[in-house]
Amino acid sequence: MANPFQAIAIIPARLGSTRLARKVLRPIAGKPMLAHVYEAAKKSPLLRDVIIATDSDEIMAVARANGWKAEMTSAQHHSGTDRVHEVAQRVAADVYVNIQSDEPLARPEHLEALLRPMAFEEVMVSTIKTPCPPEDVNNPNAVKVVTAKSGRALYFSRSTIPFDRDQTGGVQYFKHLGFYAYRKLALDHFCNLPESKLEASERLEQLRFLDNGIDIYVAETPFNTVGVDTEEDLQRVERMILGRAKP
Repeated sequence: MANPFQAIAIIPARLGSTRLARKVLRPIAGKPMLAHVYEAAKKSPLLRDVIIATDSDEIMAVARANGWKAEMTSAQHHSGTDRVHEVAQRVAADVYVNIQSDEPLARPEHLEALLRPMAFEEVMVSTIKTPCPPEDVNNPNAVKVVTAKSGRALYFSRSTIPFDRDQTGGVQYFKHLGFYAYRKLALDHFCNLPESKLEASERLEQLRFLDNGIDIYVAETPFNTVGVDTEEDLQRVERMILGRAKP
């Protein structure tokens, strides 16, 4: 079913990653990481367009060679959200989807879940969660999220939340996946706010929304992802993609 709003996806992509150099152009299963992300977004029937936002001439050249839509953005941006915001000033849409360029396991089902809350006009920001695999429950690189029954995010943390005080073992943990959808007003507001104290403490920019009273609604998906930050992540994702491609 078609969206009652127009949504475009923007993929912030830069070469200057510190933990894994040039990661968005590193090959995974025979093509650049960025190709996996772009192609997954293009498969979604819910998006009017998909645009790569970069500050790299090399990434622009790769995009042109592959026929991907891409725009140059300022090299002064501090985050991918700022890069999304710059493109949003030039390209009109009702909803902007931020897909991180280091999520090569992205799939159209993630975007379907992400955009589901946006059917409600009062929702300004949405994201997604998945049941947290046991190996990630105590992993600070896997961000956990706790939500109200309505789906509204109560908190995001690198710590293990909620805390199982009585060690009952019956706590359900959810892992946050780094996909976001914003209405233009919320995106503008976010990028004009200073970094918040919670955001700085956890190094999680979504806490800037919560710190400033902007609700985030979280939809659930059964499809986990692995964000690529290290060489080990890269190799793990490649094994998963090659395994998924087998008949």
